[in-house]
Amino acid sequence: MAEAIAAENITKTFPNVTANDCVTVSVEEGTIRAVVGENGAGKTTLMKILYGLYQPDSGTIRIKGEEIELSNPRDAISRGIGMVHQHFMLVPSFTLAQNIVLGVEPKKRIFIDENKLNESVQQISEKYGFDIDAQKLAVDASVGEQQRAEILKALYRGADILILDEPTAVLTDMETKELFVMLRNLVKSGITILFISHKLREVLEISDEITVMRNGKVVGTVKTSETDSHKLAEMMVGRDTIGGRIRTSCDVKDAVLTIENLSVFDSRDLQAVKNVSLKLCKGEILGVAGVDGNGQEEFVETIMGLRSVIKGKITIDGKEIQDLSTRRSRESGVAYIPSDRYRSGIAIDALIWENMIVGDYYSEPFSNGLSLVMKEILHTSEKLVKKFQVSTPGLKVKTGNLSGGNIQRVIAGRELGVKEAKVVIASQPTRGIDIADTEAIRQMLLEYANRGAGVLILSADLDEVLALSDRIVVFYEGEISDAGYWDEDIRSRVGQLMTGGEGESNAK
Repeated sequence: MAEAIAAENITKTFPNVTANDCVTVSVEEGTIRAVVGENGAGKTTLMKILYGLYQPDSGTIRIKGEEIELSNPRDAISRGIGMVHQHFMLVPSFTLAQNIVLGVEPKKRIFIDENKLNESVQQISEKYGFDIDAQKLAVDASVGEQQRAEILKALYRGADILILDEPTAVLTDMETKELFVMLRNLVKSGITILFISHKLREVLEISDEITVMRNGKVVGTVKTSETDSHKLAEMMVGRDTIGGRIRTSCDVKDAVLTIENLSVFDSRDLQAVKNVSLKLCKGEILGVAGVDGNGQEEFVETIMGLRSVIKGKITIDGKEIQDLSTRRSRESGVAYIPSDRYRSGIAIDALIWENMIVGDYYSEPFSNGLSLVMKEILHTSEKLVKKFQVSTPGLKVKTGNLSGGNIQRVIAGRELGVKEAKVVIASQPTRGIDIADTEAIRQMLLEYANRGAGVLILSADLDEVLALSDRIVVFYEGEISDAGYWDEDIRSRVGQLMTGGEGESNAK
């Protein structure tokens, strides 16, 4: 096959960091090339160079055999390169169709031709087999619909080389399968795809070849049919890694968290949680699965005092907390790792030590009632940075400058390291982070359960739920069903419940 895109001897340095070190990659037309590696391996920097967001210090880029320079994304788009970022870039108040054509709208004299706009979006959707409601507002669209709009945005501009950065990070199993069908159809029509991901099972399912990066260099490129997840993981981290189910046994005791007949509204005043009852025991890891948007987030936010209760009761060790503030819920013994680390987990412009004590700054030993006790704050923060292995040059660094995995370690350190929690709620705890950081976060949750805490894990990554949970419940349209304790058939039971199949409603 002919070469679609190539990077040869690409080097890119930032202050004190060599992000890409003589990287060479060549991708054939009409194939899917996966690029994998830990956070900081250099894969995202390379993709940004191929999209014109960064310029290399040295090295060359070829498109269809022609050596070119990409000064900005406009140059890349003009050469047929499109990029879909992990965090979507849609205007919430625009329709999906308006987002797709944004900046290149068809005009009728000086006005936008709405009829032609909608017709052109319909045509390209049908051409590539994308199921999308183009008239839906982006704010009302599901994650899968938003992603399809982002891909169509690139295709609308003539892209025949697509760079997808962590495209399944926010998708459920079902949405991922739908995406893979669309990607295979794109490849059949001649589109070349660069697929960046941490999820090795999905990489092995969708790609033709896999390039592995580590410490800014290419470790190797292998045919997908000739490798497996174990070999890839070793190439990525330079050592053997854990995989599959890691929860081996549990010592379940009395209930620590009890939910009784809980009902909650969402932000649109629609009932998101419907008469849900649930018990979490000390020493138990309870997994919560379900397609995003079925009430899971509203459920967790209510436990944390971030959302009001319509009816129902929430108790921690027998003490009712449903009417308490978030501060009081935390003081009752609840630790919370939120699903969106940038929006809810940290203040990105705050320093590391500030984020480490943000939930306890007002109490001893961090406060004497009049002012902060900086000696104790810095001492505790330093211990947490070491214990949770946060990679940082110091405590007085803006937390937003850290990698996603290190930010997640900061959040875990704050929630799990300052006080001994009775209940740990971890929502999407390893979303978008690499193998080493994923291992670390999962081990922290296991250790907490082994010490007798109740751990509630919500994750769109079903493999994660299956790897960690003693028991699994499923949210569907605001109601909860019990898939039971882990066994060899648990995946099929969970999958059925996620799509509305019958199960035992209201997990006790």
